[in-house]
Amino acid sequence: MSRIVHIALKVEDLEKTSEFYEKVFGFVPTDTSKVRDHTSRHLTDGAMDLALIKYDSEESAEAKAAGLGPCIHHFAIEVDDVEKHVAEIRKFGCEVISDPGVVPVKFRAPGGTVAEIVPKARYKKS
Repeated sequence: MSRIVHIALKVEDLEKTSEFYEKVFGFVPTDTSKVRDHTSRHLTDGAMDLALIKYDSEESAEAKAAGLGPCIHHFAIEVDDVEKHVAEIRKFGCEVISDPGVVPVKFRAPGGTVAEIVPKARYKKS
């Protein structure tokens, strides 16, 4: 069975938001990196990856995907076979919003939410 392993929040202040989750809830930072048009800080509670995303600009398609301003941007579902699942989501008419060849694969699920498919063990647990 596939499972949700990650949730990403689009934030205005990466440092203040990170400090909040670390000090209040005990989340541990695992990685901070610049990815395409944003900076991602990953934190974990030991089971789930929490990504805080600060976009360089609200103008990119990915930044706008879940709406303007701070919000839950997307969640990730871990799968055994990414390509197989991409084919399945396309059968449901889901719009793939990631650039071709980019993994993880972000898509707009029925109902309009943004999700992504990730390969097993993509996110660190500690």
